[in-house]
Amino acid sequence: MKKNMKKIFFFLVISLFFYPLKAQVYLDNVVDDESDLYAQTKQINQFFRRFNAEETKKGKRLYEKDKNFRDPDLRKEYLENLFDFENKQISQSLKNEFINELVPSNANYIDFYDHDWYAEIDAAFKYKGKSTNIVMFMKIEKDRLGYKWVISNIHFHEFTKMFFPDTTGTKAPHFIHPMSHEIKFMSLKRIFDQTKALEYYSKKEFIPDYLTLFLFEIKNGNLVYEDVNDLKFHFLQVDGWYFEIQYFNRSGYNTGWLISNLLKVSDEDKNQFKF
Repeated sequence: MKKNMKKIFFFLVISLFFYPLKAQVYLDNVVDDESDLYAQTKQINQFFRRFNAEETKKGKRLYEKDKNFRDPDLRKEYLENLFDFENKQISQSLKNEFINELVPSNANYIDFYDHDWYAEIDAAFKYKGKSTNIVMFMKIEKDRLGYKWVISNIHFHEFTKMFFPDTTGTKAPHFIHPMSHEIKFMSLKRIFDQTKALEYYSKKEFIPDYLTLFLFEIKNGNLVYEDVNDLKFHFLQVDGWYFEIQYFNRSGYNTGWLISNLLKVSDEDKNQFKF
């Protein structure tokens, strides 16, 4: 299986068109004025500000000249409550390690306009008249004087199963003889009649371009977009860490955009998440 296919599979296993999105986020076990910390309707950009401690408990934006801008105590309080408390897969010790690395640091802040964070959209489509789901990966890209979301990659089972099937045990080797030019490449007739393994005759560096196939099928009318089923975001901006956020719509205080997955990863391992 080719490198890009492994990357997509790894990204899916460990696991917005417009900014900002609205969310409702609250603290658990809040007392007194702490309820103001998450008492109002929140947006994705506010997750960024709270993660960085760039907003007061009253929801007022903090700027660099403000004395509480990125205050360590405020940041620790925010970070402790930006996790999905119902998720038992993230241990408290891992959370503590993550928070303890961030709080005293003057770095490791997340930035909406920086690279290394992605939206993952589970979307409903019709493919040749049948309902199906496609995962789209999107990222922020600079465009002239501003920024925009762009589709960076997709995962669709109908595309992935087209390429590099398991041919273990087949009798015929997948190669074109180096002297084939002397007989006007007569073997091409046999090769193109056996299209299932056609990609094995391409160069070693060949990687299927699923995004091109995706756009091609839409242009031809074979793929028709319907709706967004689910959405989450992947963050790689914090040194040595990877985390996801998802929206939780439930009763209580621990709701809205919260950290749903946390992993300690090396910079090399982070390449598995990039698109």
